[in-house]
This record gives sequence, C-alpha cells and structure tokens, in this order.
Amino acid sequence: MLGSCLGLVAVDKETSIVRLIHYTLQEYLSNPGNLPGAHGILAETCLAYLNYGQVKRLPTNNFSLIGGMPFLEYSSFYWGCHAKAELSDRAKLLALNLLNLYDNHISAALLLKQKEGYVPLLATRHIFSGLHCASYFGIVKVVATLVEMNGSDINQCDCMGFTPLMWAARQGEEEVVELLLMQGNVKPDEPDYFGRTPLAGASSKGHKAIVTLLLLRDDVNPDRPDNYGYTPLAGASENGHEGVVELLLARGDVNPSHPDNYGRTPLWWASLHGHEGAVKLLLTRDDVNPDTPDNYGQTPLWRASSSGDEGVVKLLLARADVNRNKPDNSGLTPLGCASKNRHEGVVRLLLAQDDPGMSENHDQTPTDLASLRGPSRL
Repeated sequence: MLGSCLGLVAVDKETSIVRLIHYTLQEYLSNPGNLPGAHGILAETCLAYLNYGQVKRLPTNNFSLIGGMPFLEYSSFYWGCHAKAELSDRAKLLALNLLNLYDNHISAALLLKQKEGYVPLLATRHIFSGLHCASYFGIVKVVATLVEMNGSDINQCDCMGFTPLMWAARQGEEEVVELLLMQGNVKPDEPDYFGRTPLAGASSKGHKAIVTLLLLRDDVNPDRPDNYGYTPLAGASENGHEGVVELLLARGDVNPSHPDNYGRTPLWWASLHGHEGAVKLLLTRDDVNPDTPDNYGQTPLWRASSSGDEGVVKLLLARADVNRNKPDNSGLTPLGCASKNRHEGVVRLLLAQDDPGMSENHDQTPTDLASLRGPSRL
C-alpha cells in the first residue's frame, strides 16, 4: 500500500494509522479541480463493496458483527455523496443493484443509526427502501429510474414514517423534490408517524426553495399541525429561518398565533431561542398577541428573559401590549427570572421600566434572588 501511494503517506507504527506526510498535501487533495473523477471512483468503490455477497448477508439488527469492517461504515454513509457529485454509468448500475434490495441491507440500518439516531429494532420490518435512500442523498438520476421501475411506491413510508418526498424535503434536495412533485400519484402532504409533513420538515430545516415549491400545491396545507400541535411556522420560527417565516406569514391561510399542545406559539418559540429576525417578522402581524403565555404561564418575554436574549427582550418591551411583570404559574416574573439566572443586561432593561421592589415568591425581590446566587456586579 505504501508503495502504491508513491511515498505520500506514512504509517504510524504504534497505532497502524495511515497519515498523509504533510498537511499541504491534504489541502491539495481537497481542491476538487486537482483530482478529476475522484468522486466517481470513490462511488464505484463504495458501491462495489456494498454489493459483495458477504456484506449483503450481514444482519441489520446486530451491529457487533461489523467491528472489523471500518470501510462498511464509510461506504454506507458516503457512497451517496460521491455518487451525487459524480455519477458514472457503472456507479449508477451498482447503485440500482444495491437499492433494489436495500430494505434489509446493513448499510440502510447503519445510515439511519449514524445520521438520524434511529436504530431499527426488527430486521423483518420494512426499514428504508432504495427510493428513500436515493431521495435522502439527492441522486436525481437514480431517483428518476427508481420512480419509473415497477414496484417503487412513491408514497411508501419507511420505518420512521417518512416518504421519499419527506426525506428530500428535509435534506434540502430541491431537484428531487421537484421530480417527485411532478408524479401524478404523489401525496405531498403525507404525514409521518408524528404527523409531520414534508412542508414541516423543509420549514424546520430552512429550505426556502423547497417550501416555495410545496406552497404552490393546492393539496398542501401550510398550517397543518403535527400530533403535538406544532405547525410549519412554529418550526421555522424556532430555528430562526426568517425567509421561511416570511413565506408562511404571507399566506392568508396560516395562523401566526397557532398554539401547540403546550400553548407555545411561533413567537414563543422564536423568543425562546433568541431569533430576533423571526420575532420582528411575527410582531408585524396585528393578529399576533405578543403576551400569550404557554400552559405554564410563561410568556415570550418570560422565555427571552430566562435565556438572557437582550435583543428579543428589547423588541418585546417596545410593545405596549406586553405586561413586563406578568408571572408564570409559579409566580416568577420576567424580572425575577432574569435575576435568578444572573442575566444582568436583561435585568437592567427590565429595571429601566419596572419596579425593582416588586415582590416575588416567598416575599423575595429580584435583588434578593440575585443575591442568592452570589455577588452581583449590578
């Protein structure tokens, strides 16, 4: 092996780890233009390996058997990335051969376990079809071929309840989403086991182009909540995807104050994570109540104060319809919460307009609560 590498690698004698001789070599190899055809070769190599009979016969519910097969994990995780970057005719044939019986292939179980944290429990249960996998990686030509083949159910759910469209939407694979939406029998609003739709998946991940494609469909409900009452707008707001929030707010059939099963609104979620841009967009709506508490009595201001997000606190305090002294169900106000968590900047903002002597639980003032946690610089 050393001879075939022309002296560009070295082997650590103690660990047997193969290393490049210098970091500049890695920089050179990382330049896509320096090794034309590299992705194609790697795709073919990984796929040839995964098509070995010995690999195909490995059970999907016993990962202890693969301890001595490090290339199996690499091939399972990255063959699709290489194939998407450069798909040769041979790689396509090898991919179709692999994906034809992918449901019970060890690489399907490994991919789900590594990338999604999901471990299939039953080898006999449908795990992850070839069409799901090709959609996950975004390999358009392979997806197109599988869709044309008899037996490829475009709306089939995998072990996570995901359709191929759901995978493509979540992964941001715009071309695959467009291809699947062109199929006459596609169900673009098909939910997974938790009630999450492809639009919800794309919104949570911030894939604006895919959200736009899905919103063009009359058979997609842009305000459909999942089993927990969580809407696509809530997902986009929680993760701070302003472009998606703006798209959804532009729809007349989206309720910007839709609470989930715990009373948490999109504004509540955006405030919790300090997404100022999303908060600003939501506050432009007259039908958004900026002071709506969740089931525990925690308002958007309470959550922002607890997290110490000064920018969001400023936005909310600028509203006349926000009660800066509104306590949660336990009686703790935003000021008391900020003091307790030693968020000095938020405390200053609240003290500038509030009464610092207001009583909290057990007759403790915010200053008392702060002192319980040690010396303060206030």
